[in-house]
Amino acid sequence: MSSESLQPAPALCRRTVLAALGGAGLAAALTACGGSDDKSSDSSSNSSGASTGSAGGAVLAKTTDIPEGGGKVFADQSVVVTQPTAGEFKAFSTVCPHQQQRVNSVDNGVITCPAHGSQFSVADGAVKKGPATSGLTAADIKVSGDSITLA
Repeated sequence: MSSESLQPAPALCRRTVLAALGGAGLAAALTACGGSDDKSSDSSSNSSGASTGSAGGAVLAKTTDIPEGGGKVFADQSVVVTQPTAGEFKAFSTVCPHQQQRVNSVDNGVITCPAHGSQFSVADGAVKKGPATSGLTAADIKVSGDSITLA
């Protein structure tokens, strides 16, 4: 009989078991939270950047509700719709890229985040004033007649 067979098998320590369970839980949570980032659809965009596809969504507003050179924040839908020039409508996420606070106003050609004062262009969502270092994410809308809907 060798002395190796008399050695006790190494026991799993509590930390190893907890780390393994925590890692499995984290993987499950990330899998559950993950979704397809594929934003492809059969819709196309017109020169105003608004979706012209057939996908329909919630009616946000009438075109007359969006002031030229300004816009309107739709907090419940997390979107801000702007009209940089007459008849041209754009939409952006209300999430400020600086610290994920929500923009809440549109005045004098800029969309403003109240948390730290970042300002974004109504024309393209680009940063006009920091601390944000990247612009607002474009959102898809559809303009049909005088109605603006989420695409």
